[in-house]
Amino acid sequence: MRFEFTAEESDFKRDLSAFLDNALPDDWQGPADESRDDHWDLNQKIKQGLAGRGWLVMSWPKKYGGSDSSPMMNTIFAEEMAYRRAPGHDRFGTRMFGPTLMRFGSEDQRIEYLGSIARGEIQWCQGYSEPNSGSDLASLQTKAIDNGDHFTVTGAKIWTSLAHRADMMFMLVRTDPDSPPHKGISLIMVDMKSPGVEIQPIINMAGVHSFNQVIFNEVSVPKENLVGDLNDGWRVGMTVLNFERSGIDYAAWARAALEELVDYVSGNDPIIGTISSDPIVRSNLAELKTEIEAARLMCFDVAWRQGQGEVPSSEASMSKVAATEIYTKVLDYGVELLGMYGVLEPGSSQSELEGRFLKMRMFYASGPILAGTNEIQKNIIAQRGLGLPRK
Repeated sequence: MRFEFTAEESDFKRDLSAFLDNALPDDWQGPADESRDDHWDLNQKIKQGLAGRGWLVMSWPKKYGGSDSSPMMNTIFAEEMAYRRAPGHDRFGTRMFGPTLMRFGSEDQRIEYLGSIARGEIQWCQGYSEPNSGSDLASLQTKAIDNGDHFTVTGAKIWTSLAHRADMMFMLVRTDPDSPPHKGISLIMVDMKSPGVEIQPIINMAGVHSFNQVIFNEVSVPKENLVGDLNDGWRVGMTVLNFERSGIDYAAWARAALEELVDYVSGNDPIIGTISSDPIVRSNLAELKTEIEAARLMCFDVAWRQGQGEVPSSEASMSKVAATEIYTKVLDYGVELLGMYGVLEPGSSQSELEGRFLKMRMFYASGPILAGTNEIQKNIIAQRGLGLPRK
């Protein structure tokens, strides 16, 4: 692995930063609240701007709307977007499902869907977890019954981010109930406007509508929406998760949050004064900085391996664990450092950092759970990375 960006990569990072300077409102603090129409409009505007510059799917092949850029460039893009807490990149379509469709989809499917993702015209969501099926994903019960030219889908998905904004969902369904759990699963694409699709909002503890439960009441799905072979969805679906698991977003969010804390303790605050000389504060911030840099390098190692033609598995899991855990640590320390002043809502005369750290901590409590819990990731690291036996 190399530890410096090339001239081309550095130029791109600078150009992307300049684009975001112009695209984001002057008072933008992020992250975006997808339940707010003004934030969603900004998301769509930035996505179109990125697509117009060829940045949205730059690592894709040119024939599908990309520019054959390296996975490293794609990771630089993801890091800068996350560091700025900018909306507009649609990770479900561009980073997860699109690359999976290139590998397992038919040429007709690639032509129909990849172009719309590359142009920023379509929003995807992911249907994996169910009310009674989370970490043990192979126990999913949403069924798709073969009815000739279509499947009839019945069941429920939960914790579905952006379902209320999405045009399409890629989802795992059970197509053979008599097969062993991992063998009777298929991956299909569902139009979210199909009759029988019901979206029920879930408000998280930060007060934000990001998650949803999606009910499928005998939804008709054309057979041509099957991705890969029938009953081979477990292999397809796990490939999606490998694309999802790099922790670069969390490492970048952690870096941005730490910089906020450093600026805060370095200022002459009218309430707390200057605390940057406190040895305990300095030690804690230095330790967080060290862990952030380690997590960041793990994420770029995943990108480097992808550039060498590898499909990182345990390495992606390591980066996800390291990045989500350090981001949680940064937010926890921010909440501790700000004390009761950090709990106050924006607008209060004594609010510190407008209560952002507490809200971010509540919003991202799901980080160690999303894309496979960190406990599951550690099992993957033990088995695939260290060669240890299953329990």
